[in-house]
Amino acid sequence: MPKFLIEGGIPLQGEITVSGSKNAALPILAACLLTDQPCTIKNVPDIADVRSMLKLMELLGTKTNFQHGTAIIQAKTMKNVPIHDPVVKKFRASILLLGPLLARMKEVKLDFPGGCILGKRSIHAHMHVLSELGGEILEDKEHIHLRRSKNLKGKEVIMSEISVTATENAIMSASLAEGTTEIRLAAAEPHVQDLCHFLNRMGAHIKGIGTHTLTIRGVSKLKGASHRITPDYLEVGALALASVLTGGTVTINDIESHHLDAFWNKLAETGAKFSLEPHRVTLYPSDELRPLAKLRTAVYPSFPTDLQAPFAVLLTQAKGESHIFETLFEGRLNYLFELEKMGAKVEIVNPHQARINGQTPLGAVPVASCDIRAGTAMVLAALIAKGETEVSNVYYIDRGYDRLDEKLRKLGAKIKRIEV
Repeated sequence: MPKFLIEGGIPLQGEITVSGSKNAALPILAACLLTDQPCTIKNVPDIADVRSMLKLMELLGTKTNFQHGTAIIQAKTMKNVPIHDPVVKKFRASILLLGPLLARMKEVKLDFPGGCILGKRSIHAHMHVLSELGGEILEDKEHIHLRRSKNLKGKEVIMSEISVTATENAIMSASLAEGTTEIRLAAAEPHVQDLCHFLNRMGAHIKGIGTHTLTIRGVSKLKGASHRITPDYLEVGALALASVLTGGTVTINDIESHHLDAFWNKLAETGAKFSLEPHRVTLYPSDELRPLAKLRTAVYPSFPTDLQAPFAVLLTQAKGESHIFETLFEGRLNYLFELEKMGAKVEIVNPHQARINGQTPLGAVPVASCDIRAGTAMVLAALIAKGETEVSNVYYIDRGYDRLDEKLRKLGAKIKRIEV
């Protein structure tokens, strides 16, 4: 199991280009199952979760070829078999197979998905929307089991919660449903939008993209298509924070800056210096950082939960008291115990709220990744800690970021990957 050894105190310098979005790549790969024609997906991040998704698709008889950031998928001959594999229990995104398989194969049986420990993550929203469209939920203690005897039928569906992956399952299944589906309280994140754009390339008819109400006119068949995955806005945020924290000058290229409007607002509120363009951002050395009265996460376009932990590292270096309010996951603040080991002054008020008192120097002690984004926070903390920090459980980071350690080394960071 790999770990990182990171020498802190070095300002990052230079230019970097971000990879494609993990959260867009996974549903788009799953959507390739909706057609028997080949699909070419470009700018795919080479990360563990992508490899896992491709493996599960291959178990279903799908042909896949993934090289140099391009995946070629053809699901011409698929097997209607239970998806029973240890990989399913390793990552939550395996649940994205439900929508396309129910639409294309009439039945799907999937082990209960695993992934990061982020509190209670119910599958109710998925079951609700797929049953609304015509799927029958079968009693099964070992699997998620859905079947349909007739074609899926479009209708007005109100999501039980604004869930990203449940919205994506709804979009994929509705694209092959009879009639028109209106999905209300739909998630609107950039990766949801990217999935919609890909499906429209395949011949779907989706309107309202980027809003919380989607209208989908179903078609009988989808065709193959080529698509480039949108840039990973979460990687942009992490690299921007790394630059500000280390006091460097870094330009990040190939971004969609409007995907991070709430993030840029909060970064400016701390006094960080940066110049923003539509497709690039340059971060500069900042003066004294200011605390935040409240860093509150919420569904897009509000501040993203996946950047809350990395941003908290910045708040340890802001002079004064900052408040964090995590509205989505009750297990997301666990990383603060690791930051506390490094010298941060934190107080967890309850599972959703915390206070950080800065400015505090951080020291190099062994820390662990609690989940994908918490792992990134540990890396950022190590970049400014005095001495050499050991970050373990970096398989979480490898699940979400395409060669993050290599990109940081390119910017001058002293970071080693050690295989244990």
